[in-house]
Amino acid sequence: MYNDKVMEAFAHPKNVGFIEDADGVGKVGNASCGDIMEISLKIKDDVIVDAKFRTFGCAAAIATSSTATEMVKGMTVDEALKLTNKKVVEVLEGLPPQKIHCSVLAEEAIKKAIEDYRSRQSK
Repeated sequence: MYNDKVMEAFAHPKNVGFIEDADGVGKVGNASCGDIMEISLKIKDDVIVDAKFRTFGCAAAIATSSTATEMVKGMTVDEALKLTNKKVVEVLEGLPPQKIHCSVLAEEAIKKAIEDYRSRQSK
């Protein structure tokens, strides 16, 4: 069902955990499939210097969380906002059609974390 790249990201995920002094946190969930994803970001001078995730879900949810957090590290906030679920799927070299929603959750969690960061900056 999953290709080798997805299985590697699932079996050896990067960035598992939570940044205690995070500058932005995004939590999303999908009640229909049960996946819950939380991404925390550390941002310095508008650049994402660290990203961590906590995900309760299937192999695809964990693989997309790991991949998305790896992808945004080093990006500016504006660059990270342009990250799409399609790009995450490309890096993973594909997902089964019924698991594409996991990549959408990763995109949404990053965008929510950035929204949280920006709302904190405006206070």
